[in-house]
Amino acid sequence: MTELVHADHASATATRWWRDAVIYQVYVRSFADGNGDGIGDLLGVRSRLRYLADLGVDAVWLTPFYTSPMADFGYDVADYRDVDPIFGSLGDAKALIDDAHRHGLRVIVDVVPNHTSDRHVWFQQALAAGPGSPERERYIFRQGKGESGELPPNDWESVFGGPAWTRLPDGEWYLRLFAPEQPDLNWDNPEVHAEFESVLRFWLDLGVDGFRVDVAHGMVKADGLPDVGHPDQVRMIGADVVPFFDQDGVHEIHRGWRRLLDSYPGERIGVAEAWAPSPQRLANYVRPDELHQAFNFHFLNTPWDAARFRTVIQESLATAGLVGAPTTWVLSNHDVKRHLTRYGGGETGLRRSRAAALLTLSLPGSTYLYQGEELGLPEVLDLPEEFLRDPQRLRNPDDGRDGCRVPIPWADVEPHFGFSLPGIEESWLPMPASWGPLSVQSQLRDPLSTLRLYRTALEIRRARRSFDDAPLTWLDSPEGTLAFTRGDGFACTLNLTGEPVELPAPGRVLLASEEPVVDGDVVRLAPDSAVWWERDGV
Repeated sequence: MTELVHADHASATATRWWRDAVIYQVYVRSFADGNGDGIGDLLGVRSRLRYLADLGVDAVWLTPFYTSPMADFGYDVADYRDVDPIFGSLGDAKALIDDAHRHGLRVIVDVVPNHTSDRHVWFQQALAAGPGSPERERYIFRQGKGESGELPPNDWESVFGGPAWTRLPDGEWYLRLFAPEQPDLNWDNPEVHAEFESVLRFWLDLGVDGFRVDVAHGMVKADGLPDVGHPDQVRMIGADVVPFFDQDGVHEIHRGWRRLLDSYPGERIGVAEAWAPSPQRLANYVRPDELHQAFNFHFLNTPWDAARFRTVIQESLATAGLVGAPTTWVLSNHDVKRHLTRYGGGETGLRRSRAAALLTLSLPGSTYLYQGEELGLPEVLDLPEEFLRDPQRLRNPDDGRDGCRVPIPWADVEPHFGFSLPGIEESWLPMPASWGPLSVQSQLRDPLSTLRLYRTALEIRRARRSFDDAPLTWLDSPEGTLAFTRGDGFACTLNLTGEPVELPAPGRVLLASEEPVVDGDVVRLAPDSAVWWERDGV
């Protein structure tokens, strides 16, 4: 009976489903281990689809599971049309897609078009063919500067630190904006366009419902590869002066991909991971003939401050509205510290993260959840040095992403809390011994747990689809708080201060991150809390 309910939901939202979808990010390596090697895989994801359907999400976004030497944990792709044995097989991918659809869940997969692995057949051919060959035209090779070409071709820096160029024994340099094992593709080459159109068709034909486009702002570089001129600008991802990010030429690529996606039935979508200097520049990626969504990193980066949140929400809605696109809301992902820790950690961080969840899920548009946030997982800050392998740590030892990628605790049993099969002593990243109470099993027993809060919030959100297109209207509220309505029957209040705050009660409590005290027409909001309301008279 439950499966029929999920299937009915999928059918009912088949048209433009993505405009208000809740999409759950699965970091495959850390979600669930189905074969007992301590590493998450597609079989493990498939075994937990019932959990995701019961949680109430609409779609699942899977991080890369393609053939890869794992220099950047799968974002260095050696074969875009196959599955790395670590994660399973192509048959496992097809079975997962089909099973997800039976659960009423759509499947979005990563595509990595800015660069390949240095083990990709194209790059191996380029190395063998030598300077001036057609094979090297698929990538960005250049002669160096200096008397004998010993200096990099320009002053670009890698996102992971150091020069963005690697020199080969034959004297040429190749561009790699990330790790040395991730050579950048040359999108001026028609072969690159044709290859990725073929890759997209391969996975669309296999049944996926869309793609999250990695580094969607990076495929096109400025003509002549000019110097940046100031090393600090490398850190300003998407700034107008940076000649390798947010170049106007990327939009023609996305237009071509949109035409391809639209040629398939079922509203297949493209989602841009695009870092841009302003909401206005970000909106360019979601114009009607480009991608469907773009991650709203301006919202993710907002500190715990009422005025700042209100400004970002207003700007995000206004700029996306200019191009008729839905706004997206995201608090965490596999590349940033978990928001519970960013919001202060401990009990303070937990209160704020629960409140932020209700804020996010009440805003117009689509919401992305990162695995484990529904459990209130913190960033793991004390991983043993021997386990830290994130290449981003080369730039800054405190900037590694391992701590947000620690596996999910499913059960109370140590040492890996049900992430892997019995008998396995250790998961690929060790899990804190204190995580038993945070496990899915523990939280399902607790009606006040963060998991129960998310499940109830998603149930209410799904039941109240009628306000999904309703505009947000701000209400007057005390300093340090936010209050707004959606349509005639729903309101949200948020106290971002560390003290109780009184304000007019908008109606009947639907859900609260921390229970408020209602006294007639006045409500006292708990510190760092949010409340959903059924408005009076509706």
